[in-house]
Amino acid sequence: MIRKNIFSIITSLVILYLSLEGSQTFNPISFINIPYIDKMGHFCAYFLLMIVIIIEHRNFFRNTRQLLLVALIPFFFGIGLEFLQFLLTSNRKAEVLDAIFNSAGITMAMFLWLFVKPFYRENIK
Repeated sequence: MIRKNIFSIITSLVILYLSLEGSQTFNPISFINIPYIDKMGHFCAYFLLMIVIIIEHRNFFRNTRQLLLVALIPFFFGIGLEFLQFLLTSNRKAEVLDAIFNSAGITMAMFLWLFVKPFYRENIK
């Protein structure tokens, strides 16, 4: 089972590290001062995680309901990390907006798969 999900596990571990590591570890680029750029990071991280999960299990999804059930895994992973940030770190804080952008990334990945899936199925046959 681990071998089948290796890329999902690696992606999750990277997100875990980035979420719990102190922000002073990462040197901000001084000329890039975009407000809420960290929210785009949340969106991209969870979009990537969901895409990796979809690619690893692309033959498993027979209908949209199964895709929605699997999408709960990264959703609750993100919520759990927000709680861990609140409990374990002193320089990171849990934000509802982070969870919203996590969910938006997951949702966008699902929409992308639902758009691409008909073309994927045609090429398999």
